[in-house]
Amino acid sequence: MRCPQCGHDNKEKAKFCNECGSRLEVICAACATPNPLGSKFCSGCGSPLTAQPPASKPLSLDSGLRTPDSGPILYTPRHLAERILAEQAAMEARGALDGERKIITALFADIKGSMELIEDLDPEEARLLIDPALKLMMEAVHRYEGYVAQSTGDGIFAFFGAPIAHEDHPQRALYAALRMQEEIKRYADKLRLEQGVPLQIRVGVNTGEVVVRSIRKDDLHTDYTPIGHATSLAARMESLATPGSILVSEYTQRLTEGYFEFRSLGEARVKGVSEPVRLYEVLGVGPLRTRLQVAARRGLARFVGRQSEQEQVKKALELAKGGHGQVVAVVGEPGVGKSRLFYECKPVAQRWCLVLETFSVSHGKEYPYLPLIDLLKNYFQLTPQDDERR
Repeated sequence: MRCPQCGHDNKEKAKFCNECGSRLEVICAACATPNPLGSKFCSGCGSPLTAQPPASKPLSLDSGLRTPDSGPILYTPRHLAERILAEQAAMEARGALDGERKIITALFADIKGSMELIEDLDPEEARLLIDPALKLMMEAVHRYEGYVAQSTGDGIFAFFGAPIAHEDHPQRALYAALRMQEEIKRYADKLRLEQGVPLQIRVGVNTGEVVVRSIRKDDLHTDYTPIGHATSLAARMESLATPGSILVSEYTQRLTEGYFEFRSLGEARVKGVSEPVRLYEVLGVGPLRTRLQVAARRGLARFVGRQSEQEQVKKALELAKGGHGQVVAVVGEPGVGKSRLFYECKPVAQRWCLVLETFSVSHGKEYPYLPLIDLLKNYFQLTPQDDERR
């Protein structure tokens, strides 16, 4: 019996994996009879079984478990695997067994010139050089709740926005791309000092429509059928990117403009696309963090209907100015204009005091105190480009 957790071959009647200790049977909730993994009905009472897959762990690339046919469960963190399976159950409940159309952002990343890097190396030495780089790429994707659909020999293929839905999936993909470039640069610097080996990756990103198909629960393997050239264009972006760079399509650039800084590279002919494609290189994180800030740059509609609330905030500011500290909380349903109210009142406060802003962002909810950390970074004028060691 093969363990779906680590791929180890066990004896047919084994209850637990000899390699990783994962349970190899499903206990019936009705009669407590143990059943083999994959069983749909209990052999003791005939009740339907709700198979609970073994808890997945992030892939340890030093463990030697990664093989060409390894499923995503080997490198998907447990908390993401659980959400992916929950999304699968929701899809089945909606009757979408053949798949659903979704707008996603695809990311391809690979090590440039990997064949030349390992040409004269022993296979074990090559693995020790390449695997840490792959691990850093995967960790960057998982940090922003992306899904690594495939790990190739020298790169990865990942999605954002499916199977776990996020409205800001284009931003998440670019945050992940920037992070993996930063982490790979640190790893490459260490590698250059120790072994004299240069290592760089290139990343391609594109946003488009795909059909998200069923996820097999044994290994989380997913079939994504592209509609048009959504994922293929992301792969083309990667092949056109120079080492150490991130290349995106015009559509992804439009969706993330303001959140990131870009440099236009003009148009290029791309295989499989009839018209020239405009290319953009991601230079770094931009000055904007929220949708309101992006909307303000493009031009806001006139603010009406909140005169009473504005007066209350101004009154609190006057009391604070007189030495009486104030705390003002604005509570309301999403979309009623809480952020806009603060935006309109901020210039009044800036006339006589220092105003520090911080935000909660969807991709940062897993990290404690992130708004406070950002507040301190703003106060000390720290940017993402600053060296953390200084």
